[in-house]
Amino acid sequence: MYSSFVPPRQVRIGDAAAFVGTTPRAIRHYHEIGLLPEPVRGGDGRRRYGYEDMIRLLWIRRTADAGIALDDIRDAFADPAPADAAGDDGDSDDGGDIASILERLEETLVAQEGELRRQRTAVQRMRTEGSRMGLLSDFVTGRLKSLPEGSLRQADLDTLLVTERILGPLGAAVQAGRFIALATHPDLREESDRVDAAEEALDDTVAVDDPRVARVAAERHAFEEALHAFIEDSGLAASDDALFDSWDALHPAAADEGAGADESGRGSGRGHEFMNVIEAIGKMPYDFSPARLRCMELAEELAAHEV
Repeated sequence: MYSSFVPPRQVRIGDAAAFVGTTPRAIRHYHEIGLLPEPVRGGDGRRRYGYEDMIRLLWIRRTADAGIALDDIRDAFADPAPADAAGDDGDSDDGGDIASILERLEETLVAQEGELRRQRTAVQRMRTEGSRMGLLSDFVTGRLKSLPEGSLRQADLDTLLVTERILGPLGAAVQAGRFIALATHPDLREESDRVDAAEEALDDTVAVDDPRVARVAAERHAFEEALHAFIEDSGLAASDDALFDSWDALHPAAADEGAGADESGRGSGRGHEFMNVIEAIGKMPYDFSPARLRCMELAEELAAHEV
């Protein structure tokens, strides 16, 4: 006994999209790229999709859901072999093409899994740290965890972020010792703020030969000497040495190649996330006046004379 329901022989694009689980726009795109042949059109000029069209759409949808690119799907469907055409050994040209596509897809998924794990770790660090510090590498945040909450300023984190971009996690972890000293020694922090303000006052209205330039340079040099002495006396310098040992243990290949920097001026860190130092100087803007730049040069000369 036949059912009173009679299925349509063909359906319009909206019904086809609804059944397959996609959109009419996506189906039109399949036509445009040659993934799905144009179907017959009705008297009203609209596309009509039959059984074979729907089967192909279902396979396209299922394959796309597996992560295979539409171009690869099109190539695989260009001259499909029967399901059993490969023979007993499963070897055929078409099978080889599909196997190659699947191999590339699996490699991509493995890379995506690694990236997702990295992103999840970063989110967990941000939740744990409760600040942007969680976006710095573990190697850097690990050294800062002992600090009281709120003792680091946003400007400190900004500087560490730039340093990690240029010199990598090891360079930023070493620089973190500076901010540990400032965060745990109020007198040093106060003097640092005073010298920073004096440098910022050397704006474009100050000539490079203004006496204030040399005076501030001397103040900067004196502060850096005091900060260095504190780092030495407090044991933070020894912690720096331990950082290098830890880094070498985590990255034995890099340790075998050298002390963490190659001839191009690159520092230790994840290779795709830090830059050549010379390149970075030309790409990272700092709004320093000529007077301030001259002050920095004089401070460096004072430091060089004491070496």
